[in-house]
Amino acid sequence: MIERLAGRPVIPVIVIEDANDAEPLAEALLAGGLDVIEVTFRTAAAPAALARIIRTFPEMLAGAGTVVTREQAQRCVDLGVSFGVAPGFNPETVRLFQGNGIPFIPGVLSPSEIESAFGVGCTLLKFFPAGAAGGPKMLKALAGPYSSLGVRFCPTGGVSVDNMNEYLSLPEVFAVGGSWIASKRQIAEKQWSAITRQTREAVARAKEVAR
Repeated sequence: MIERLAGRPVIPVIVIEDANDAEPLAEALLAGGLDVIEVTFRTAAAPAALARIIRTFPEMLAGAGTVVTREQAQRCVDLGVSFGVAPGFNPETVRLFQGNGIPFIPGVLSPSEIESAFGVGCTLLKFFPAGAAGGPKMLKALAGPYSSLGVRFCPTGGVSVDNMNEYLSLPEVFAVGGSWIASKRQIAEKQWSAITRQTREAVARAKEVAR
């Protein structure tokens, strides 16, 4: 599962307010060429939306984002998500996911956090908030000492179609996380064709980078 996830260069970061939007959103992403989704646990609709995607589209890697409490982590495990993501590093959350054979991507922003996450078995890490923390230049400097360990990063926060390849060109970056692919407004307005178009554009842009 980790290698499947690492093979997706773009991970849509999604905020869903209405679980009824889950299936058409997943269809829009699949039509655009992406079979991965991160539904953030920022809304009450997130668990139901994930359940619907997992049930209807078993071919998708359906992950949960913004997993910041033990209760949320257990809910994700019970749902059968493909992976979990957090803005920070909580070893208890990591252990819960690992104990159920589910990859977890904790957020890091310092060498100490990278070493702590790696120390409990995490090799895929979220660099967040990427833009505010210094962007590709900061990530390149931060990742350098750990390149021999096989640690790879997914920068999220401030990433767009215009700068995504600056990150993807770094050998330590396996993917970028993007909320621009399907914004809250577009989902609420059911702009599925626009989301498919943005997905195709992101996939095409990622292919420009030799990996």
